[in-house]
Amino acid sequence: MGKAVDLVDVWRGDILECVHQGHAVICDGSGQITFALGDPQAVIYPRSSCKMVQALPLIESGAADAFGLRVDQLALSCASHIGAAYHTDRVAEWLGAMGLSDDDFRCGPQEPSDRAARDALIRSGETPCQIHNNCSGKHSGFLTLTKHLKAGPDYVDPTHPIQQAIRTAFEEVTGEDSPGYGIDGCSAPNFATTVHGLARAMAHFASAADRSDRRAGAQQRLVQAMMAFPELVSGEGMACTELMRACNGRAAIKGGAEGVYVAILPDLKTGIAIKITDGATRASEAVIAALLIRLGVLSANHPAALARLNAPVKNRRDIVTGYVRPAAALA
Repeated sequence: MGKAVDLVDVWRGDILECVHQGHAVICDGSGQITFALGDPQAVIYPRSSCKMVQALPLIESGAADAFGLRVDQLALSCASHIGAAYHTDRVAEWLGAMGLSDDDFRCGPQEPSDRAARDALIRSGETPCQIHNNCSGKHSGFLTLTKHLKAGPDYVDPTHPIQQAIRTAFEEVTGEDSPGYGIDGCSAPNFATTVHGLARAMAHFASAADRSDRRAGAQQRLVQAMMAFPELVSGEGMACTELMRACNGRAAIKGGAEGVYVAILPDLKTGIAIKITDGATRASEAVIAALLIRLGVLSANHPAALARLNAPVKNRRDIVTGYVRPAAALA
């Protein structure tokens, strides 16, 4: 990975206590870089930020239409949800409609991030299941495609037909041959690319209206689904959801583990990708907010922006002790 630059400063009192470094790239509809910080050629795992790419074969294969998937289900196929009832009820319904169950998943159980859902499980003496996994929407899409193709049950195997289809789509929209993959938290392969490649992929989604092929149609459907159901892509109180709402239908936004964030801006035909090298979520959220403001799709005074950019750091007594601020490169 090439040289990262300072992107976010964390102040306590009058002292700069912490600096988060990383890489950021903005691409136009042709895939050309219009703005960059750090090293655009840094190779990264996109993690969950690329779920809309992983969902392309679901639509392109005809599986989504064959199973009559709704817009909210397409949004869930791109989601890293918090396991709230409005997520898990939909996942359970989706599985049931296909005649499948939690046992068919390969993502593993996960405690919900949603406090109400977690507390309900504790009170009932139940343990989390795979439906609660934050990737269960994506895996429902995987199962739908697997059933459509009549493929084997181990759909997370990198040699499985749907993972091969995902790799092909991934390399085509990033414009790069992936150097390899790592196994993600949900057990699916996560293909590597450069920060530029990831931004190029998002710009490819953003400029889909300029094309009329099958992929362009799939890209538009996924972006529209994400923007129509931002609460399903993440959850109430989460950055993806709040920032998408704040952008008023001008951006589809998705975070990933270890400091990755992307945005698709259809009216600007622009894509954004960022990577924070230390993986800090507070930094990735601050940078994506700063870049959305820079491009004019997010108001700097919106509460969703203020909560993540120049955000106060508070202690246990709710006393402001410092601030999370954009570094000079972003200011």
